[in-house]
Parts: sequence; structure tokens; C-alpha cells
Amino acid sequence: MEELENNNIDTNTIKEHITSARGCCFVDTSNPSNPNVNQQNCCKLSTFNWLKDYSDTISSKIYIAEIRFKNGRKDFYTFSEELNLKEGEIVAVEASPGHDIGIVSLLGDAVNLQLKRKGVDPETTELKKVYRHARPADIEKWFEAMKQEDKIMHKTRVYAIDLGLEMKINDVEYQGDKTKAIFYYTAEERVDFRQLIRKLAEAFRIRIEMKQIGVRQEAAKLGGIGPCGRELCCSSWMSSFSSVSTNSARLQQLSLNPQKLAGQCGKLKCCLNYEADSYIDALKEFPDTKTVLLTKKGDANHIKTDVFKKLMWYTYSDEPGSMLAIPLDEVKNIMSINKKGKPVDELESYAQDQEQNSDTESSGLNDVVSYE
Repeated sequence: MEELENNNIDTNTIKEHITSARGCCFVDTSNPSNPNVNQQNCCKLSTFNWLKDYSDTISSKIYIAEIRFKNGRKDFYTFSEELNLKEGEIVAVEASPGHDIGIVSLLGDAVNLQLKRKGVDPETTELKKVYRHARPADIEKWFEAMKQEDKIMHKTRVYAIDLGLEMKINDVEYQGDKTKAIFYYTAEERVDFRQLIRKLAEAFRIRIEMKQIGVRQEAAKLGGIGPCGRELCCSSWMSSFSSVSTNSARLQQLSLNPQKLAGQCGKLKCCLNYEADSYIDALKEFPDTKTVLLTKKGDANHIKTDVFKKLMWYTYSDEPGSMLAIPLDEVKNIMSINKKGKPVDELESYAQDQEQNSDTESSGLNDVVSYE
């Protein structure tokens, strides 16, 4: 930090650009033991090195660092022992062509676990190199490139509209040396953007790389607040996307309303999978909901289920307005009596009293949803 100040680089500029464009928070650097310009815990897809104080002499011989770029983009780079890298510092890394500027997000033995998790074999995969610690001139050029990203993105959108291309430009990421830019876009169909690339190359005098992403990756890049009131999972901690089907909603007995089940990306919410396994295990105890309960008062049909309170709601066929909450054990008991060909007298004697029914119905709104 002192080196940056001595070279007349405004630290407020560092705070403004790294915070807004690279998802970092500015911290107090008055403590000489904490020279980092940024901290990791507030970055998109940040990594906590829980093996930081652990040393394995065998794995530590492999000098590999995880480097973070814009919007959580990460990659693995090799470095020499002489560099003595530290987490959170800015470095210049190999790019094609030229060099790029990134932030060290992970070092040490935890990197080996990340390599295994992402299926990268350092013995067979040719990894790019970390050139050096970023110089003040490198950081200045990096800041200049970041300043232009939003402006270029808006201009590119205008060019795409003028050319009649059915595509949406989501983001622009400049390479640290200002010689190349990656344009992220979404499109429903195949797009011929050759004319657009020529127009961008003439206008901005840089190398152009077009990268198509899905709508979920778009939501992860742009970020936002979900209906739960928290930051989107895909932009805060999720690093991979698993398929989500309507079966997850059916297991949780949610009404299949597309407006409620879809996230900001327009696809089914990823959080529908979070509790699906718990519902699968819990529903193994429940009988078939299509089974009709036979009583002397009339047949009773299943309406809804409170899975974790183990209550099943039934109503008489001739009294659809009345619902009775019957414990799971009692439902199984009634079904066993019906299998013997005997109807029970009435369900009221098995159900919880009316006051408990009212409390259950009002308190279980999150878990109890009627379905067809």
C-alpha cells in the first residue's frame, strides 16, 4: 500500500474501482501485518482458506495459486518460490496474448483440494504462470481499463441493436493490459456476430472475445436480491449449477405456479433442491394420498399434508368446506381398519381438536400448501 502511495496512486481510486468492479471491500491498511488492499470475505464466490495454518511438506512443493478476476472468474496459475505470494494481493499473470491482472484468492494445501474438486490435474494440464507482483504502472492501466467497461458495454448494446442481432450483452471484462476484452452475452438462438466483432475492433482497437453464457450465469454475474430478501445464491456462493425439475416442487407439495417457482433468471429456483432430500426421506413414512378413508359418516379424501409435523388433512366428500388434521399414525390405523372391510365411525374422534387445527393451519403456511 505504501508503494502505491509513493507512486502517486490515489488510494480512494483503489477503493472505488476494486470495490465496484471486482467485488471487493476496502479495509484499513494501517496495520502493517495486513497489507491487503481488499479482503476475501465479501467477494463474489469468495474462498475461505481453512488450511491456511496447515503445512504438508509433500503438497507444498507444488506452487499453484488460485487467481480471481471479475465476477468470480477464477483460474489456477503456477508461480516460482521466489515470488512469495500472499492471499489478497494483486498480481500480473500470463494471458493470451499479453498479461492480465488478478487477485490471489487461495494458496497452500487448499489449492490441491480445489484442483481435485474442479477436475484439474496439474501433472497433465498445462497451467499458465504468475509473472510478478503487480507494479503501480500495471494497476494504473488496470484501473483505466475498468473505467471503460460500462461505457463500452452500453455502446456494444447499441451496435447489436443497429445490426439487428438477437442477443443481450451482459458484461464486459477488460484484460489487465488493455489489449483484449471479453464480451459476455446471452442469446436464445445461434448468432452471427462476425460483423459486430469487426465493428468493435475498429471502434475500440482491441482484441475481441465473445463468450456466450446461460441465463443462470447471467443472473450470477449481474447479482440481485431474491424473494427471500438475501443476495442471490448464484452470485454469492454457488460455483456450479445442478438441474432443477418440477419434481422437486411436487415433493414439497408446492403449487406448480411458474411465477412463484421461477427465479430472476427465469428458470426454476435453485433453492428448490435444497430441502428435496429431506422431503424424500420424510415422505417414505406417509401412505398413498390417493387412498380414500372409509367412515360411516361418508368417504374422506386427502387435501394436504404437513410433512414435518406429520399431519394429513382430510375432508368429507359431502362436506368439502370442513378439513380435519389427522396425525400420521392415526391415518395408518384407519387405513388398516378399512383394509379389513370395516369403516370407522367418524374422523373427528381421530383428528386433533378444532383449536389445534386452526393453529396448525395458520402456523404451517411455509410447509403446508394445497395441491391438485
